[in-house]
Amino acid sequence: MQNAFHFKRRIEFCDTDAAGIVHFSALMQIAEQAEHALLRSLGTSVLISIPSESGATRMLTWPRVRVETEFHGAARFEDELDVSLQVSRLGTKSVTYIFRMTRSSEPICSGQTTNVCCQIDGTGRMTSVEIPSRLKEQLQSYVVSNSGPT
Repeated sequence: MQNAFHFKRRIEFCDTDAAGIVHFSALMQIAEQAEHALLRSLGTSVLISIPSESGATRMLTWPRVRVETEFHGAARFEDELDVSLQVSRLGTKSVTYIFRMTRSSEPICSGQTTNVCCQIDGTGRMTSVEIPSRLKEQLQSYVVSNSGPT
């Protein structure tokens, strides 16, 4: 995948069921770990504090509002997965990631998640806000065009 962020992850025993096959929920956690690694590579995180216009600090986070996954094959204990991550849509307040997990080029699963940039107030309530401009510019390099891979 061109313009893709890649994340390698070895399957741990705790990711598997009694037969040593990865549980689907573990694959979703691995997709989330890839997203977090991408954000860290851009110098940010899934939970960030940034100064507001008033000078106070505000906390931003990225809750998921949509997840879609298709499973293609089984992964097992000790397998190393390559997770490729791209951005299919970069909106004003949300980002949609496309992910693909493979083991030695063999497809394991693919899907997409839509995450919304939210500010957390003092009571823990979240309100959607615009993606910070610097981060939006950085994510732009991972956006796939309509004619490119999906």
